[in-house]
Amino acid sequence: MTDGPNETSAAGEQQGTDAGGGRRVRVVLVDDHRMFRAGVQAEIGRTDETGVDVVGEAGDVDQAMTVIEATRPDVVLLDVHLPGGGGVEVLRRCAPLMGDPDQPVRFLALSVSDAAEDVIGVIRGGARGYVTKTITGGDLVGAIFRVADGDAVFSPRLAGFVLDAFASTDAPPVDEDMDRLTQREREVLRLIARGYAYKEVAKQLFISVKTVESHVSAVLRKLQLSNRHELTRWATARRLV
Repeated sequence: MTDGPNETSAAGEQQGTDAGGGRRVRVVLVDDHRMFRAGVQAEIGRTDETGVDVVGEAGDVDQAMTVIEATRPDVVLLDVHLPGGGGVEVLRRCAPLMGDPDQPVRFLALSVSDAAEDVIGVIRGGARGYVTKTITGGDLVGAIFRVADGDAVFSPRLAGFVLDAFASTDAPPVDEDMDRLTQREREVLRLIARGYAYKEVAKQLFISVKTVESHVSAVLRKLQLSNRHELTRWATARRLV
């Protein structure tokens, strides 16, 4: 998380010390980047100040299921792209827990991706909201409490994706080219298409520059493109940037 654009209007006004007024919300962090989990823990996990009690962490789908079933948290902060099937797979397996009338487990997606298909996918899977990793610590705490209370929470520009998707009865068309790419390759593609340098992509995704280069090569090969300029045009035509 960074001190990025203020997301208060959509992520909630309950900021600052102990957003729950003395109440505690039990949270599980699910993200495949250990350093990012540590940063979130440091930012929101000061329970006496924030009211957030981080009771578990996981780095992939299977770990997430183990921790969620063992701890039965109030809210799960869920990354969209995870080894083992992604955030949507976690939501699918947790459907009975989300539907528990006495102790529902609620999900808030927290992801670097702001792509419409990612947002719509996890919301259709049952998540109560979606915020990007530019959100501030205070706004994230407020979003967690709102989701725990059953509210829906979105970063401002993402709410439109959801409204448009659910206002339409038409299913989104299948993009066979996109289906050839892995989730990580899609993340790299979007950042490269937005003009990020390889070092910036590596920093954003917590991977090495060499790994970024490998992903870009794989994307170009799978899409039969020659260079990043063609890649940018391809992504822009599909409104991925």
